[in-house]
Amino acid sequence: MTRRLPLLINGEFVASHTDQWIPVTNPATQAVLCEAPAATAGEMEQAIASAKAAFADWKEVPVSERARLMLRYQALLKEHQEEIAEILSQETGKTFEDAKGDVWRGIEVAEQAANIASLMMGETMGNVARSIDSHSWTQPLGVCAGITPFNFPAMIPLWMFPLAIAAGNTFVLKPSEQDPMTPNRLAELFQQAGAAPGLLQVVHGGKEQVDTLLTHPDIKAVSFVGSVPVGQHVYRTATEHLKRAQCFAGAKNHMVIMPDAKKEQVISSLVGSSCGAAGQRCMAISVAVFVGDSKAWIDELKDEFAKIRPGAWNDPDAAYGPQISPQAKQRVLTLIKQGKEEGANCLLDGSECTVDGLPDGNWVGPTLFSGVTPDMSIYREEIFGPVLCCVTVDTLEEALELVNNSPYGNGTSIFTACGAAARKYQHEVEVGQVGINVPIPVPLPFFSFTGWKGSFYGDQHAYGKQAVRFYTETKTVTSRWFDSDIPAAGPNMSINLK
Repeated sequence: MTRRLPLLINGEFVASHTDQWIPVTNPATQAVLCEAPAATAGEMEQAIASAKAAFADWKEVPVSERARLMLRYQALLKEHQEEIAEILSQETGKTFEDAKGDVWRGIEVAEQAANIASLMMGETMGNVARSIDSHSWTQPLGVCAGITPFNFPAMIPLWMFPLAIAAGNTFVLKPSEQDPMTPNRLAELFQQAGAAPGLLQVVHGGKEQVDTLLTHPDIKAVSFVGSVPVGQHVYRTATEHLKRAQCFAGAKNHMVIMPDAKKEQVISSLVGSSCGAAGQRCMAISVAVFVGDSKAWIDELKDEFAKIRPGAWNDPDAAYGPQISPQAKQRVLTLIKQGKEEGANCLLDGSECTVDGLPDGNWVGPTLFSGVTPDMSIYREEIFGPVLCCVTVDTLEEALELVNNSPYGNGTSIFTACGAAARKYQHEVEVGQVGINVPIPVPLPFFSFTGWKGSFYGDQHAYGKQAVRFYTETKTVTSRWFDSDIPAAGPNMSINLK
């Protein structure tokens, strides 16, 4: 019988009473790994009620004790990193090394959550007026929720619940129904670290369960990572119901290559950043913008693209894995077809890619286009596959105009040996995360993940100081004490210790 995943409610992994089960498949074979429950309305209510009840006690737990929970948790995550990565590989198709990286980037945020005491410190000012002092406290919100995507089933949940819980909140996690095994394992280890019942709830399902979190009056904040249309729905619905929301949506990331850049570094970076993780990451480079003559660059890029291939998670020679689903594969193939129909030059076409021994996998080979223009579908849309579009411009100013005209602003890079060109680009580009000779400029967790424009809806970003602000309220106290109230010294001040 196919294994059925449990829900985590009030500290217990419990079997769902649903009659709707979602198959979780291995994208390299289509074999069903398990079934995830679409949590019932009653189970959703139980999870939220448990989180609300737990918050009443958890918010009073000293910050040092909350930090120690995160210290124990990050140690367990490190101990079980390879085990988690193997689970992740099987349900996402990622190569084992890529999966370990997914887990590690989450561990880094859990480490940062152990530093919560300094992150939550308030501010103090004496004598803001005569004999009046002010100070601020940072206090938790209550029950928070996270809705996470398929492409990083370890990293992105770990972006959310460790910091939220360390800050004194409780949390309801609704992971992607396409790869829920990894988040369940993360939750098991969190319970093993000594988490009190109710601090973390894990519920499974689809839109119905998401909408419950977005509209329930006891949920105070919602964090989401996913596609543009869903991100817009989440943001609108959550804010209409008076909740805080941070919604990370689509991207179309450009790498600008100046003529003085080092060719070997550029080619290697373009191959890895466009095809790594099968292109299924919001920080993937999907457009290469060559400033000046690009023919020699693109010829060499084609040769390097032709050398890589997808494969199974445990194939050490595989550069990346399959698309997450047949539907995702078909979407990529449709966009490749449209690119050819709209006049782009398809130098390398991965549409007919196969992998020996795995005929049913969702394979797409590395695909390279040149002669791409901004009016083409493959330029406008986020492909989310191992596809790179090459564009040629004459000047850095034209490159900046191209990038700034994009409705997205998640990440961008410039490769150059000229400091003045790099400074001009980083100063003028309208993108939240900029790399200089770095292809995927994802910040470490003591900074924040800062996508702009149509890549993000909300006010405060993920992890770092901004996430702590997102998950907390500030209370400001202004006080005055009168000198006339100071008791006079004398026998009446003695304390009877008998």
